[in-house]
Amino acid sequence: MYLYHFGMRELPFTLTPNTDFFLNLKPHVEALQVLINALKQGEGFIKVTGEVGTGKTLICRKLLNEIPKGFTVAYIPDPYLSPAELRWAVASELGLRVDNNLEPQQLKQRLQQHLLQLSAQGKGVVVILDEAQALPDESLEALRLFTNLETERRKLLQVVLFAQPELDERLATKKFRQLRQRISFSYQLRSMSAAEVAHYITHRTKVSGYQGSDLFDLQCAKKIAKASRGIPRLVNILCHKSLLLCFGNNERIVNKKHVELAIKDTIDAEQSIIKKLVIGGIVASVIAITSVAIFVLKGQV
Repeated sequence: MYLYHFGMRELPFTLTPNTDFFLNLKPHVEALQVLINALKQGEGFIKVTGEVGTGKTLICRKLLNEIPKGFTVAYIPDPYLSPAELRWAVASELGLRVDNNLEPQQLKQRLQQHLLQLSAQGKGVVVILDEAQALPDESLEALRLFTNLETERRKLLQVVLFAQPELDERLATKKFRQLRQRISFSYQLRSMSAAEVAHYITHRTKVSGYQGSDLFDLQCAKKIAKASRGIPRLVNILCHKSLLLCFGNNERIVNKKHVELAIKDTIDAEQSIIKKLVIGGIVASVIAITSVAIFVLKGQV
């Protein structure tokens, strides 16, 4: 890989959400502030939505690391669960030991008792669901009923939903009007601006240990911003491929040619910004390097 070539400690543009690389971009900071303030106020449902690759899981991980004191957390990363499976998952996350043969109604009662005990200890309980658009309809309704559990002073359970916009489409239907009215705070993540993409790229290379001048100049950053539509995941893919091509050519700074070939090789990237490439010996050799880069990428990411 290119780590030694560029003097890095770790790969700067992997697809795995890593809070060490978290950048205080305005939309991400605002989303975190909304989440933490809403939790402190004891609201029932809180929702963060955003397109694929806009950083929802990274914010979710950041929230888990910075959850206010006094909260017990049940984190559900894969919510494609039936109502019964969802209750079992929450019980397990909250450390509630129950018999596997327990009837659903008995489990519900045990959960309610446990929530009351935690409340008596002054602890709030928050259930955090990533990829919440995958929740079956029945499980969404089960979540709503969960939040019916309350004392005279506070909710026994709060729910944070991280989801793609498809969840908003479902919640807009008449079927989910009761749940929709329970959502007190919502935040919709936007993609990054061109200036934010340039800052994002520089930030990640520095966090990875790179100490030289900018690996991506402003022109390259703008191309990546336009091709990626400001979506962090696509920015990572394009930057990673560009670095592989740069390394393959034994060069030290990413140039326009590397970026254009990375864009051409990425299905979801906006292709219209690429000028027609003249096929010749040099370009052909770069394309061959691209093929190798794809193979390495698939093995590493």
